[in-house]
Amino acid sequence: MKIIVPMAGRGSRLRPHTLTVPKPLVPVAGKPIVQRLVEDLTASFEGKVDEIAFIIGDFGQQVEEELLEIAKNLGAKGSIYHQDQPLGTAHAILCAEPSLNGNVIVAFADTLFKADFSFDKDVDGIIWTQQVEDPSAYGVVKLDNDGYITDFIEKPDTFISDKAIVGIYYFNDGDNLKKELKYLLDNNIKDKGEFQLTNALENMKSKGLKFKPGIITEWLDCGNKNAVVYSNQRVLEFAKEKSLSLIDDTADTEGSVIIPPCFIGANAKIKNSIVGPHVSIGHNTQVLNSVIKNSVIQNETQIENAILQDSMLGNKADYKGKPSVISLGDYTNFCS
Repeated sequence: MKIIVPMAGRGSRLRPHTLTVPKPLVPVAGKPIVQRLVEDLTASFEGKVDEIAFIIGDFGQQVEEELLEIAKNLGAKGSIYHQDQPLGTAHAILCAEPSLNGNVIVAFADTLFKADFSFDKDVDGIIWTQQVEDPSAYGVVKLDNDGYITDFIEKPDTFISDKAIVGIYYFNDGDNLKKELKYLLDNNIKDKGEFQLTNALENMKSKGLKFKPGIITEWLDCGNKNAVVYSNQRVLEFAKEKSLSLIDDTADTEGSVIIPPCFIGANAKIKNSIVGPHVSIGHNTQVLNSVIKNSVIQNETQIENAILQDSMLGNKADYKGKPSVISLGDYTNFCS
């Protein structure tokens, strides 16, 4: 099995946090979004994941090394491909052309999921979906009476289906996908100005390939600050359900009350404070004389005399002062 992860977008809706870090590397409950994604997929697959290929923009050598380390820690070969222009989902996936063969999972790294990732080898592919209220912003599918997908439609202008494609796909044979992606690009076939994966899927279906939907229990968007804070809350709740402790043994919580579920990173120092529920405190972060609820605080940040709720603070930030709901980027100082 190979996992292909398109993640070239910078995530403008999540600024200022994505000015210095690509969105898939923003942490949720102490781990980067993309790491959580590939760990969940690897754990769900009964066989061996041989390769994890990341399709990125110009993110720099440090990011590439972090991604290769994620793959290595999961016992897989890591590969890096580059998408230089935002030409659509089909174009993004084809950037990893050498890796598109055999059993392939394609997973876009801007959302997290709670799902049954089972893989039916009797179908040609599985497209994970979820019912949504407004399908006009998504690719959607229609099903026949036997549960097979009959149509793939990209962002329909009129109602066709409320089963939205969430961004995870399984293909029994990656060569079939590669052939259709190349056909779209070679013939400049675009939909809404971009090369769309849904068009490739529709072509595959028209040639007799059979696809079924997979079911998502919970779909967590990480597109903006509020969405990341909510996703953090839900991931912490998932850990609580499994009785997992996310407080590092090296964390110092002297004179403080920690209300679970929380993530507290390595060498974090929390003194005379109340933290939680649903708070993530990054590695080497210090919190003094403060109250923090439902927030994401990243690494090496200083917080003092603060009351924070529904907030997100970046790496190496410094916040002192009044009660607030705030989104503070990396290396930013705020004092009131």
